[in-house]
Amino acid sequence: MTVATELRAALERTLTPSELEIVDESARHHGHAGWREGGETHFAVRVVSASFAGRSRLERHRLVHAAAADLLRERIHALAVTALAPGEAPAKP
Repeated sequence: MTVATELRAALERTLTPSELEIVDESARHHGHAGWREGGETHFAVRVVSASFAGRSRLERHRLVHAAAADLLRERIHALAVTALAPGEAPAKP
């Protein structure tokens, strides 16, 4: 099973998202810390979940990181997170 597949399963199981996008950004980090041959080390996720309603950005990120904790310990080097409650617009860069 790929890291992306495992990450998707962990986030779906824990956060029951209405939307979930996972992008493997490993190729953009070639030669940087944590990069490994074959990729699947650097990810960006966009998660929309009712679990985030009324929570701060920090609390939302902690929920995502807790859901992915096992993968973050050994297989994922970096995880960029956009965590939204239903109906929220994503923050502008």
